[in-house]
Amino acid sequence: MSEKNTVEKSQTPLTQESLGESWRELGLSVGSKIIVHSSLSSLGWVCGGPVAVIRSLMDVVTADGLIVMPAHSSENSEPSYWQNPAVPKEWWPIIRDHQPAFNPLWTPTRGMGAIAELFRTLLGVSRSHHPTTSFCAWGKHSEEVTDQQPMSHPMGEFSPLATLYDLDAQVLLVGVGWQSNTSLHLAEERSGMYGEINQASAVDDQGERRWVGYTELDSDVELFDKIGEAFAAKPGAVMKKQIGQAQCLLMSQRRLVDFAVEWMKAK
Repeated sequence: MSEKNTVEKSQTPLTQESLGESWRELGLSVGSKIIVHSSLSSLGWVCGGPVAVIRSLMDVVTADGLIVMPAHSSENSEPSYWQNPAVPKEWWPIIRDHQPAFNPLWTPTRGMGAIAELFRTLLGVSRSHHPTTSFCAWGKHSEEVTDQQPMSHPMGEFSPLATLYDLDAQVLLVGVGWQSNTSLHLAEERSGMYGEINQASAVDDQGERRWVGYTELDSDVELFDKIGEAFAAKPGAVMKKQIGQAQCLLMSQRRLVDFAVEWMKAK
């Protein structure tokens, strides 16, 4: 959506202050621990763009809380799996030989949105070191969340998502669907219902670039909408609020993951 269209569809600008008030009405407060999946354009016209959104969240939860966002970099992966777009087979060895190694400061996010991309660059924000599936965190417990993440099964046990589960964090969806809700990948891991695929990425090994293989879950995100709809139908499971043009959802990550594990096993 162009900025002109965004302006035309917005009744009034959103500001850092109005967003903060809306987050509080949704259920956030000082000390809240959240993982945020967001679409800036879904909100409508925001005065200050992603800066205002991030500052408003920080204002509400404060440094006594915790903000986590995905910082995934899917281009640093096995090119034979790529879709949207796929690349010619003749390119695969070139990509494997020349894809830059993951660097937590330099490597940009891909497909995470403008809010998450700005968030990863901010002073005081830490980032986990997985080459495709890293997470960024700010506030209390930020180092605990990003300090460890296994190379294989990076969204399973001992991952940032598992740490958030242990911290009893919440999930905040800002204008995005259930397929963006990465906590459901933790549920996939814990369900034991999915196989593995071989993956590979460029990493920095003591100053030397290496193309390293590992395994990850053979995920099925197509089911996430059905799981989310079933979870949202449970009384009190999801708090909802229209903020600007965006439907925003807030929920317990632990309750969501536990529900999704049982749903997957039943199916």
